[in-house]
Amino acid sequence: MLTISIASLSGGQGKTTTALFLGRLLARSCCPTLMIDSDPQHNLTTYLGFELEANQPTLLEFLKKTVPAEDSIYPTAYNDNLFLIPADDQLDTVQDYLSNSGVGATLLKRRLEAVAKIFKVCIIDAPPQRSQICLTVLGAADFLVIPAEASVKGYGSLIRTLDLLNGLRDVGATDAEVLGVLPFRDRWFGNTQAQESRASVDSMRSEVGEQLVLPSIRESERFKQAINKRITLSELGYQDLEYPFEILIEKISTHIGLGINNG
Repeated sequence: MLTISIASLSGGQGKTTTALFLGRLLARSCCPTLMIDSDPQHNLTTYLGFELEANQPTLLEFLKKTVPAEDSIYPTAYNDNLFLIPADDQLDTVQDYLSNSGVGATLLKRRLEAVAKIFKVCIIDAPPQRSQICLTVLGAADFLVIPAEASVKGYGSLIRTLDLLNGLRDVGATDAEVLGVLPFRDRWFGNTQAQESRASVDSMRSEVGEQLVLPSIRESERFKQAINKRITLSELGYQDLEYPFEILIEKISTHIGLGINNG
């Protein structure tokens, strides 16, 4: 199982949007995909239309190993290949547990070993803060996708995320590599890119190299519409907006040794 963490150390950088559409396209491509909502705000759980009932296990129980791993994994209504480990407000309470465990940064990676043979890809929506949950999410990753708003704030978020990743790698807490940087909310006026967007994306390329900067997610209300309708962009009639995710899936397919059909 290839584990990809969607991480960026600021709010509003497109992490949940990226995780959601990437996971849906992978599942549509007949790839068994596990999604993990590791953000106590649990937006991914909400976007996938999952409503937790009282006492249903979540990522909290999965991390603490208080239930069998499979009891925390739920099918989604979207696709037979798409599954979810959800989150709720109680996930914040796992911070002390991770801090006191002695293996917090690698705990999620260890827990995922129990289901690694079931899925081809695991997509983790990381929290936007540098927290114990964020550390274990990066520790579990084989690769990071870093969404970053095409703005000064987004560039700063990218730098902080790279610094955290490099710090974890220096102490042997992760071997994760960057799969791609995804400029988010790239503003265009007709055929002209906004000056701040252009400057920010150019700075991203200077920081990580041209080959790691993916095609931008342009600012569009279509993403919100697709999320609210719980469908893909192509099902909404805007397949061209899926292009950045299709490029990501091509990168993923080279690592899992599986030919993925995006059609």
